[in-house]
Amino acid sequence: MRQLIAQGLARASDTRVVEVGRGLLEDSGAILARALLDGSRPALVVADERTFAAAGAAVVESLRRAGQPLAEPLVFPGRPALYASHDQAETVQRRLADDRAVGVAVGSGTINDLVKLASGQLGRPYAVVGTAASMDGYAGFGAPISRDGVKLTLPCPAPAVVLFDLDVAAAAPPAMVASGFGDLAAKIPGGADWILADAVGVEAIDPTAWELVQTGVGRALSQPAALAAGQPEAYEALVQGLILSGLAMQVYRGTRPASGAEHYFSHLWELSHLGQDQDPPLSHGFKVAIGSLAMCAFYERFLARRPGPGDVRAAVAAWPEWDQVTADVRRLFSGPLADNAVRETKIKRVDQDGLRQRLERLVQGWDDTQSRLRAQLTPARRLQDQLRAAGAPTGPDQIGLSLDALRQTFPRAMYYRSRYTVLDLARELGWFEQLTEEVFAPGGLWT
Repeated sequence: MRQLIAQGLARASDTRVVEVGRGLLEDSGAILARALLDGSRPALVVADERTFAAAGAAVVESLRRAGQPLAEPLVFPGRPALYASHDQAETVQRRLADDRAVGVAVGSGTINDLVKLASGQLGRPYAVVGTAASMDGYAGFGAPISRDGVKLTLPCPAPAVVLFDLDVAAAAPPAMVASGFGDLAAKIPGGADWILADAVGVEAIDPTAWELVQTGVGRALSQPAALAAGQPEAYEALVQGLILSGLAMQVYRGTRPASGAEHYFSHLWELSHLGQDQDPPLSHGFKVAIGSLAMCAFYERFLARRPGPGDVRAAVAAWPEWDQVTADVRRLFSGPLADNAVRETKIKRVDQDGLRQRLERLVQGWDDTQSRLRAQLTPARRLQDQLRAAGAPTGPDQIGLSLDALRQTFPRAMYYRSRYTVLDLARELGWFEQLTEEVFAPGGLWT
């Protein structure tokens, strides 16, 4: 895994240093001084009350020992939980600008995204000191931010330095590592979506990005019970897997290596504020875990069929006009989200000739594609067992969703973004509605 990280750093656009190990906080100031800080600007540590107690105070002290100038830390309240909104990023940006500082994010997803966007807007590098193995965005470029009712990944550079003390990660609340487990599990159906996009000629697989993400996923997900028990040694593979996911996004200059349709389930639920009134709020990784199970179950039904020439002819003949598609999108969405979904859906739409070519390519290469998909995917019930052992949710009721609400997310996830997934291919083949019903038929994963 360390060799893979070195390989990723060699091709990464922004990140220069990744350090993962036990007791790393003690040397964090010296590492940051060597890799990022030259004394010309003060370091601004950004945290919330909980992450400052877990690691931020130790980072400040280590920076002080290393002789680095320091701005007064920016510490957000621990409750209510901080949300990755555009106005909060502007708060960080103002502090960085006023103090002429370099940002040092100490925290997990939200803190990292806020400092990432704020630093990117100012054209300054930044560092992140992770406090929990809770998500895969530590080394990723771009920041998922909510603005005007839509969740967008806004472009901004990844951190120049990523530091992760495994003792800190192991001491984090168990739900946070379970969240990271869920986020990394998403690479299984997300990778399958990339295989399909490659197979039909929509988006070719980048071998380096693929290797960075997929090589270590099996190992990183292999010790769920040890992770749930808080064993620091078990955290190394998970943390490295999450960091490699971010490096792969840098190499590819996009999020395709790390996510597919399962993430769109999570994004839509986040936009509806699902679980935001909880303390702590329902995590991204928990929502992604349910999205991943939903997609693995969908894939099982998809792979039970074999597309043939008759399916191609029927699909082309039944291909709807654009105004019909637009009406369907607006039936499922409202306001700015509807406008966004229409734009995104149009990007991936093809005409009848394009559809015929796409589906004929799928039929001709089906034996190889099916083999690649079966090798990539984990059976939904096995993934469910792994998530349960890690402490992650395994059913929609555990995140506050009914089965019907989960079912209704499938078509919304298909239209939500322009990324091509198995949901799009199922719609193009005319299978979408029936496959979705099969997922929820008696004897299914949750029925």
